[in-house]
Parts: sequence; structure tokens; C-alpha cells
Amino acid sequence: MATTSKNILDSLPDPVIVVDNKRMVIQANLAALELMPGDTIGRDLAHSLRHPLALELVDTVIKGGTVELEDPESLVEIKYTTPLRRSFSLHIVQALSDRDNEETQIVIFLRETTADKRAEQMRVDFVTNVSHELRSPLSALVGFIETLQDAAKDDREAQQRFLEIMSREAGRMSRLVEDLLSLSSVEMNEHVRPRDSVEITKIVNSVIESLSVRAAEKNLELKLEIEELLPPVVGDSDQLTQVVQNLIDNAIKYGGHDSTIEIKVDTTERVPQTVGPGLKISVRDFGDGIPEEQITRLTERFYRIDKARSRNLGGTGLGLAIVKHIMNRHRGNLEIQSTEGEGSTFSIFLPVKTGQNPSGGA
Repeated sequence: MATTSKNILDSLPDPVIVVDNKRMVIQANLAALELMPGDTIGRDLAHSLRHPLALELVDTVIKGGTVELEDPESLVEIKYTTPLRRSFSLHIVQALSDRDNEETQIVIFLRETTADKRAEQMRVDFVTNVSHELRSPLSALVGFIETLQDAAKDDREAQQRFLEIMSREAGRMSRLVEDLLSLSSVEMNEHVRPRDSVEITKIVNSVIESLSVRAAEKNLELKLEIEELLPPVVGDSDQLTQVVQNLIDNAIKYGGHDSTIEIKVDTTERVPQTVGPGLKISVRDFGDGIPEEQITRLTERFYRIDKARSRNLGGTGLGLAIVKHIMNRHRGNLEIQSTEGEGSTFSIFLPVKTGQNPSGGA
């Protein structure tokens, strides 16, 4: 029976600890043993759970008292910082294992709240960032409007200059709102996989055509290399168009002048993190490159390597976050490779339609 009980406890994903009426640990499941430092079984709970309020509550239950853990004032949060930062909420249950001896056992559950805490922090950061991003152009618009109504109302040269700045700031706000709405829409449906059959060749050619004027303004050549007879992918045509547009647009922004942007589309035997074949779309620029330590943060909302430069170029800091979430919805993958001084390559991987092989046949 004891073995069965241990197996049941070990199968639970959250840490569970059982102590006797002397607060000695008599049982702990695998999740708890992995979390607690050093030897746990046969030692006082204080050795493993170094949290004064938690220990006080356990003592209260051992003495026959009750603990209203739903009361916010009694809520206990347990935090561990190594090897990773994790948070848990405490739950205590009293049980009698031996009614003749009235031996009290206390079962302690630690419910992990790490994901909830991170989500809440992300929400707070998101609201803060949105407020900051909107406040700057709004303040500029308000300031210029007041100037045009007062000091510059008869200055035609100043009016023209201010109106150009106002137009640029209004455009920046418009792009930000559009990207926010786009990101919200993608996240809302991220769990629903698309089912349409999409021809990537048409999408890539269409995006290149739409961005060719912008590339020409910087004397950038959009060089396309595309494999023939590409199989279709299962996807959302509008979202995949947005992904390709974001990647090529970024390359135009940060690729420098008088250079080349290489766009390559071909098949791959395996999409990363899957077992099936797919398509790979790579966009390579020959700009300044990205420091290695910053590459993993590029898909964070509002993260910019050079904030001033990004804003001047019209970036909202949401483009790659949108790409990441669209790839999640398509069960695809985004990879970023970069070398400072040499440029960057952004690649997306998309699974091909079921029943297709990499050579394009059925």
C-alpha cells in the first residue's frame, strides 16, 4: 500500500510533502525532491521549506487550528530562484493516518504559479510599453498643434515643417495601432491551426513587387532565388503575407544602402521541432548585424536594439513578435542568425500540406 501511495504521489506534477505531528518530513514526491535542497526525508520541514510564514501555518494545522488560505492576508507565495526562478502557492490539508494513535499527518501542496506570474508581468509590461509608445507621438502632436495655433500661425515655413513632423508622428501612431490589432488577432487564434492551401511562390513574388520601390530608394537589390515546383503549405494567406512582408521590410530598413537583400525559398527535409518536411524562406541582409546576446530578445514586444534608430525608420517594435506568433499558429519556426558587421539572416520554416513531398509531388 505504501508503494502504491508513493507511486500516486510521484505521478503528480506539483510538489507534495507529507509531515508528521512533529513537522518531520515522512514522504515527498519526485517533484518536491527535485525542488527542495539537500536531504528531505526524515528531517524537519524547515530544512526544505525555508519560509517562516509557511512553517507557522503548518504548525497551526498540526496543533488543530485552521488556516483560511483563500484569505488574501493568509495567502503564502513560495519562491525559488535556482536553478530557475519559480513561484508556488501553498495549500495545506490535515489527515489522520492512524486513528488509534491519533497520529496527525499534514499534506502540503505547492501549486506552481510561475506561468501565471510571468503572464501578469507581461501584461503589466505590455500596458506600460503601449502607454509609452503612444505618449511620445501624442505629446509631439499636441505640442505642434499648440504652436501652430499660437506662435507659428502666420509662419508658413514653420507650418510646413511642423505639418511634416505631425504627419510622420501620426503615421507612427497608425502603424502602432495596426500592429497592436494584428498581434491581438494573431494571439486570439494562435491555438487554431489554419487549413487553407497556400502557394508560397505567389506570396513572395507579390511582397517583393510591393516593396521594390522602397528598396530602390535605398539602392537595394532584392535578389530572389526560388526552387521550382514547390509544394503548397497549410496556412493563412494573409498572415503569411504579413510574415514575409515584415522580414523583407526589416531587411530594407536595416540592410544599409547600396547593397543586396537575398531572398531564398526552397524545401527542407524537416521543419525544426517536428518530424515532417517543409518549406524554408530566408531573408538575408548585409547590414550592421546583431549582437549575439540580443538575438534571443528580438521577438519580445517593443524590444529594439537601437530605439532611436528604429523609431526614425518607422519601426513599432512589434514586427518580429507578430512573426513569432504567426509561426506558432502555423506550427512553424523562426530562426535568426547574425554576425556583427556582416549582416543577418531571418528564416521561417513551414510544414508542407499533408500528402505532399519536398519535391512537389503528391
